[in-house]
Amino acid sequence: MNLTRQLLLAVIAAIGPLAAIAGAAELPLRQVVEALFAAKPGEAPDFSSKDLSFLDLSDVDFKRANLARANLLGANLTGANLAFVNLAGAKLDRTSLARSNFTGADLSRATLYDAVGNLSFAAPAEEAPNFSGANLSGARIFARLSRANFRGASLSNADLGVQRGNELKIPKQTDLAGAILADTDLSGANFAGASLIFANMIGANLKGAILVGADLSRADLSGSDVAGAYFEDANLYGTVFKNVKGLGSATGLDKARNREKAAF
Repeated sequence: MNLTRQLLLAVIAAIGPLAAIAGAAELPLRQVVEALFAAKPGEAPDFSSKDLSFLDLSDVDFKRANLARANLLGANLTGANLAFVNLAGAKLDRTSLARSNFTGADLSRATLYDAVGNLSFAAPAEEAPNFSGANLSGARIFARLSRANFRGASLSNADLGVQRGNELKIPKQTDLAGAILADTDLSGANFAGASLIFANMIGANLKGAILVGADLSRADLSGSDVAGAYFEDANLYGTVFKNVKGLGSATGLDKARNREKAAF
C-alpha cells in the first residue's frame, strides 16, 4: 500500500467517529427553527434535555425557550438571542459565542468548557457575548470570554479555575481579560489561575472567592467586598483596591505577587 493511500485511510478513520458525533443531534436545524417560528407570544418552546449538538444556530432567536439540560456541544451560537432562556444544567462545551445574547438567562450549573466568545483582549468589545443579569451560579466555565459583559450577573460558587491535567488543552485558563464584572455576585467562585487583567470588578461581591494564581493586573476592584477572598500567588500589578470592604479578612495578600504595586 503506498504512503498516500495509507494517509488517506488514516484521515478517514479519524474523521469517521467525529462525523458520527456531528450528526448526532436529536432534532434537525429545520425542526428547531420551525418550532421557534411557530411559538406564540408568551409561549416558551420546549427543547429541554434535547440533543442539539453541532447545529448551526447562529443568529437564531430562541424566544425565551426552555433549554434546560440541553446538549449544545459544538453548536454555533454566534449572534444568537438567548435572552431569558432557561439553560439550567445545559452543556455548552466548545460552543461559538461571539455576539451571543444571554441577558437574564438561567445558566445555573451549565458547563462552558472550551467555549469561545472573544479570542483575545485585542478583539473588538462588540464581538464579546453578553451575560448581563444572567444566573451562572454553580456553572463550570473554562472558556475564552475576554471583554464579555457580566454586569449584575451571578457567578456565585461557579468554577472558572484551572484544573490539573489541562496543560495540553486550549485554552489553558479561563480568559476574562477586560470583562465587565461590575456589581456581579462572585461569592465563593473559583478563579484559580484565571486571567482577569483589566477586568472591571467595581462593586462586585467577592466574598470567599478563590483568586489563587489569578492575574488581576490592572483590574479595578473599587468598592468590592473581598471578605474571606484568597489571593495567594495572584498578580496584583496595578490592581485597584480603593474603598474595598472586608480587606482585613482576605487571606493570602502577603503571598500575592506585585502587592507593592497595587493601589490600596
